[in-house]
Amino acid sequence: MSEVDRRVASVEGLPRKNGELVFEAPWQGRAFGMAVALTERDGYEWEEFRQRLIAEIGRGPDDEYYASWLRAFEKLLLDHDSLTADELASRTSEFRAMERDEVF
Repeated sequence: MSEVDRRVASVEGLPRKNGELVFEAPWQGRAFGMAVALTERDGYEWEEFRQRLIAEIGRGPDDEYYASWLRAFEKLLLDHDSLTADELASRTSEFRAMERDEVF
């Protein structure tokens, strides 16, 4: 089992069914996968992301789990200079306007 697989297996609170991760929409799985992959590429600690996720979940009204996940992930990318605020705003706008292939 790879280090990434061990990290994912140890994450508590992830929606699962029969031991498998459950995503209601494709974007949720992609956001999850990007967060996991970038722990390897950019070298941030999984615990740092986890703490941000806990903070996001605790911040507001009952929210969909992966919306909190996405906010925590975006903040981590911005704080680590993996993405600029302008790049994030541009990509978000493109997806909302359906100007990008939703697979990517």
